[in-house]
Amino acid sequence: MEANGEAAKRWLSQAEHDLAASEASRAAGHHEWACFQAQQAAEKALKAFLYAHGERDVHLHSIRALLTVCHEFDLGFDQFREAADLDQYYTPTRNPNGLPDTAPHEFYGEEHAERCLSHARPLLSFVTSLLRPPSD
Repeated sequence: MEANGEAAKRWLSQAEHDLAASEASRAAGHHEWACFQAQQAAEKALKAFLYAHGERDVHLHSIRALLTVCHEFDLGFDQFREAADLDQYYTPTRNPNGLPDTAPHEFYGEEHAERCLSHARPLLSFVTSLLRPPSD
């Protein structure tokens, strides 16, 4: 890693931790948190990539917007366009006023959590492979 490598390492480390937390939340039946944590894992992985490529202040939260910027550095991000689906899990998974007439823990189920994880896992794996290439 070059450019802002220390920041990139911290963001990637937190992305990995958030993904593990998402897996644990899903297993515990806290599906709303699993969705949010998967979104956070993807967001932080993309920010790690951008910091590694010289960005200094990345204040975006939208996976779609972050993917667009990352795509400028590596066309491989094109394969993750569907991960923009995670944007819809940023706010309503945490706030009772984000959904009509229900609380997040009542609305989100295992299928939502698995969908979010199915986007976050490969995205984090891809970013990790770019930032931590295998040793020879």
